[in-house]
Amino acid sequence: MSASTEQVVLRSQHVELTVLPGLGARLHSLRVDGHELLRAPDDVRVHEDDPFFWGGYVMAPWCNRVATGPQEVAGREIDLASNFPDGSAIHGLVYAAPWQRTGAGSFAIEREGEGWPWRYRVELAVGLEDASLTLAQRLVNLSDGRMPGGIGLHPWFVGRPEIKINSAQTYGPNSDPTAEPVPVSGELDLRTRAAMAEGLDAAWAEVRDPQVELWWREPGQRAVWHMSTATPHVVAANPPERRAMAVEPQTHAVQGLRRLLRGEPGALALVEPGAALELVTRIDFDLRTS
Repeated sequence: MSASTEQVVLRSQHVELTVLPGLGARLHSLRVDGHELLRAPDDVRVHEDDPFFWGGYVMAPWCNRVATGPQEVAGREIDLASNFPDGSAIHGLVYAAPWQRTGAGSFAIEREGEGWPWRYRVELAVGLEDASLTLAQRLVNLSDGRMPGGIGLHPWFVGRPEIKINSAQTYGPNSDPTAEPVPVSGELDLRTRAAMAEGLDAAWAEVRDPQVELWWREPGQRAVWHMSTATPHVVAANPPERRAMAVEPQTHAVQGLRRLLRGEPGALALVEPGAALELVTRIDFDLRTS
């Protein structure tokens, strides 16, 4: 088996998670009491051919879309290439790169270049206990100057679970996000359990604990999310062609680089040399609920 298709299986009493270290330390499969909750391909090599729409993956050193081309930030020039049909640079630089396994449930990668003029380290530590999954992420600045940074997770959940996002503020659709968050309304108000509107792709700010809840009528399970960061953001997307829903915990809003340069809220953080940006997401599964 090649490094890119190595599978690391981690288990607790109710949860089984399969991680692919050679393909971004991505989450290939998440089974709760034997029921698959991720959009998992039968062949793990599909992740390499189509890295954005299967399983779950770490986004770093930024999340979601940023503009391409030369831009000066913190005294250095970023010059990112597009990796998405809309012309943006999306989801960072580590989502399909080979990571190292550093412990029983821990993984890491060190990177630099590709238009990003800082060296950095990204870490993922998986914790499983009974019916809970904890995903601890860190982005460490290994360079000698301040680095813009963001970190998040991009899982695709199978089917059409009902959702609750505990936020009264949204940046609106990700295709044209507002600079300042605005009060939620209409299909963007997900403070009570509901089906997400088909085709919706948006971001929410000031998300309160528990940040997200998901319900699957079949197999009758609920997932309750708790995020550690002081200013959590959540992106969610429900594309009709995927038969899956993305729910993404992250440290900043869409277009985080633009927000940093313009002084807008929800920007990438400026991480000091040797410092780290952290995001811990715990998902508690309630079994046999309705």
